[in-house]
Amino acid sequence: MDSIIVAYERQANCDRVRRILEDTGGFSCVVCRSGAQVRRMANRMRSGLVICGFKLLDESCESIYNDLPGGYVMLMTASPAQLELCEAKDIFKLPLPAHSLELITSVRLLSQLAAARIPPAERGQEEQELVDRAKQLLMEHYGMNEEQAHRLLQRRSMDSGVRLADIARQVLEEKWPGNDA
Repeated sequence: MDSIIVAYERQANCDRVRRILEDTGGFSCVVCRSGAQVRRMANRMRSGLVICGFKLLDESCESIYNDLPGGYVMLMTASPAQLELCEAKDIFKLPLPAHSLELITSVRLLSQLAAARIPPAERGQEEQELVDRAKQLLMEHYGMNEEQAHRLLQRRSMDSGVRLADIARQVLEEKWPGNDA
């Protein structure tokens, strides 16, 4: 695993978790406070662990989780009430207050899990063109922007367990007004 992304809305929380992990756990941490920062760092590193609160400055951590590369694991630390609001089953949860030993133990286990995950293979040019054409079709017929179209394809792919390129192919093969497919 490359590193650990520590992401909380408050800088003091970032600093506290980073200090615990670096000083006592021997981990290397990168601090982020927004979803955009987390995505940028995760895409650079390709695999790892994100430790976060329930939400960041710009969005919930649950929505960020859906955009993480396949080699990532997320540990959410929050009050039991907030953790119940999180519907993502694949996000690991640590209720607060938690002892630093619980945090370090959880991070060690999840770091091993993240290291064992193999990032998905890069899409070839042909597959990327399929995805781009499907996004364009969704944008034209539903008035979506590119990000919304991509998220729709991505969500459909994750929900069905089918590769993104295959979902794009299905979208392109559906019957649309003005499309004889």
